[in-house]
Amino acid sequence: MTTPEARARPRSPRDPQPTGGRRPPGRAWPLVAVAVAFVLAQLALAVPGTGLGWDEAVYVSQVGGNAPPAYFSAPRARGISYLVAPVAAFTASTGVIRLYLALLSGAALLGALWLWRPVLPVRVLAVAGALFAGLWVTLFYGPRVMPNLWCAFGALAAVGCLLRAVAPPGRDRRSVAGLGVAVAGVTLLRPADGLWLALPLTAAALLVPARRRPVLPAVTVAGLVLGAVPWVVEAYTSYGGLAARLHRAGEIQGTLGWYVAVDDHVRALAGRTLCRPCDVPWDHPWTALWWFLLPLLVVGGLVAAVRAGRGTAVVLATVTAASLAFPYLFTIGYAAPRFLLPAYALLALPVAEGVLGAVGAVRPARRPLVAGLLAAGFLAHLAVQYAVLDRAVGYSRSVRAQFTGVAAALGALGVRPPCTVTGREYVPIGYYTGCSSRQPRGHDGSITEAGLAELARHRPLAVVVHAGRTPPAYAADWPVTRLPSAPGWRAFDAYVSPSARPGTG
Repeated sequence: MTTPEARARPRSPRDPQPTGGRRPPGRAWPLVAVAVAFVLAQLALAVPGTGLGWDEAVYVSQVGGNAPPAYFSAPRARGISYLVAPVAAFTASTGVIRLYLALLSGAALLGALWLWRPVLPVRVLAVAGALFAGLWVTLFYGPRVMPNLWCAFGALAAVGCLLRAVAPPGRDRRSVAGLGVAVAGVTLLRPADGLWLALPLTAAALLVPARRRPVLPAVTVAGLVLGAVPWVVEAYTSYGGLAARLHRAGEIQGTLGWYVAVDDHVRALAGRTLCRPCDVPWDHPWTALWWFLLPLLVVGGLVAAVRAGRGTAVVLATVTAASLAFPYLFTIGYAAPRFLLPAYALLALPVAEGVLGAVGAVRPARRPLVAGLLAAGFLAHLAVQYAVLDRAVGYSRSVRAQFTGVAAALGALGVRPPCTVTGREYVPIGYYTGCSSRQPRGHDGSITEAGLAELARHRPLAVVVHAGRTPPAYAADWPVTRLPSAPGWRAFDAYVSPSARPGTG
């Protein structure tokens, strides 16, 4: 209860804010500085010389780019294709696409943090933004055509909007709408992430005062349903129904069940963008030091936030992060660092609270020393992140060198649009060559070998196999050529149909 004396006394700026209450927004320039630094770091470290990988080629090809649409497997959602469409529809330049996404991701980071200004101090948000933006996986995926980072921004925005909507003095209608839009956006990008985001937010919304209780859960669920509509409609138009698509998606993802994939995620932190199967040795344990410290830092941040009167906001962010991380840590038998980006974005908030709380907890005379030690630790952490980022970006550059070289060689053999590529690495090779990509087995299975043989009678068809391997029977008599290989890549042979005309076109 608040005493009359307390009500009469003017609130001091040093007084803690009431839990869940609205606070006057602070100066925004630290958030702008973090976003600008994030963009500049991407442009300097993660963009130059990189090429589109397999998944990116699938997403870009749906809306333009360099080749006909690649096969869109059951687990995928089209949200990221919609996001990149304004650029990909007009240019196939990977550099332009990267620049567009780097700028857009910086704006998204700023916007997501900006929404939190009435809830948490700007200093907390700036530190949280710097911690999240400094991770190698955040920098790597900022300019890439992949949905996970955008789910992270959406999750951060959704939690911030919910907290703003329930903060006194009354409901913020724009924040209520923002909650629905954010949940819908995450679901459009990755339906499963949308579900695991909506669960804790709906539960939290049910705990608000009764006069506002019906609105926020309804908006959250409506956002989930709205975002899922395109995926569900496509299930019936292209995959034989919702149940069939869910079943096929589960098969492609390795039959979902109970798996403890924590160790897989730890090994993947060394720079593996996909660890499947993740039976590789743990050669670089120093790359996961921050990951092992993360639970301790989060607990310390929760304690600091509760003491500062900001417990509700930070607890909700932490619970939502746990919900988003759970399926990737315990239901899928492989790992990719990008899967946990939404959880990292939200967990950066309690970590920032803990860092600033540690500085504020010591006597003023010792604060410069503590701040200096924390800054030194952060710089060491950034050095590790840079080393891992450099490795991941180096591989992406080798992807570009490999597939541009293969595309040039196939073009010289007469494999030019309209054409088709099948076999090893058929999706990126098809994209770089400007050909359609078809496969009679695996995730695709959209054509039979007889269909490919018939197709080869009318248009150039390249069958790509590992060097020395036997091609399918229909291509056994076709001319074979050893394709160029970038350093570190296994050599390929290409069996090219007689319908190709070398040196023409």
